[in-house]
Amino acid sequence: MENAVKLAPNLSQTMIGKLSLGARILQSGGVKNVFIQNFSVGERELLLKVCQCYLSTTAGPIAGLLFISTENIAFHSERSIKLTSPSGVRRVPYKVLIPLRRISRADPTENVVRPTEKYIHIVTEDNSEFWFMGFVSYRKAFKCLQGAISQCKVNHPR
Repeated sequence: MENAVKLAPNLSQTMIGKLSLGARILQSGGVKNVFIQNFSVGERELLLKVCQCYLSTTAGPIAGLLFISTENIAFHSERSIKLTSPSGVRRVPYKVLIPLRRISRADPTENVVRPTEKYIHIVTEDNSEFWFMGFVSYRKAFKCLQGAISQCKVNHPR
């Protein structure tokens, strides 16, 4: 594994999460269908790559899938999170959708103490920051993301 990040309490919990995710992907008819069912996908939008990774949040890292398309990057959590509202507690997936044209920069970053832990740091035009980590193939994910951002800037110049 190119970028090992231990984020689950134990191996069995990690494996159960991965098997559960795999079952949901199969039930949906594949990762492309998961993307289409969970995000507003444009008619000409093409899915380029799907990566298992973690999104860093204030509550801690959340495991899920990062979808890189010709128009957006999108993250969908493996497990639902609890939201409390006046009408009660609901479980919903944690989702993030970032249009590529709104990304100011995407930087490769590594943990200073543990250089094998690599991150993709994304900053949007409104200075929102997103940190993705724990990729099985960090280099491939970052290269695909860079290519998608570059191509989007060519297709949608300011």
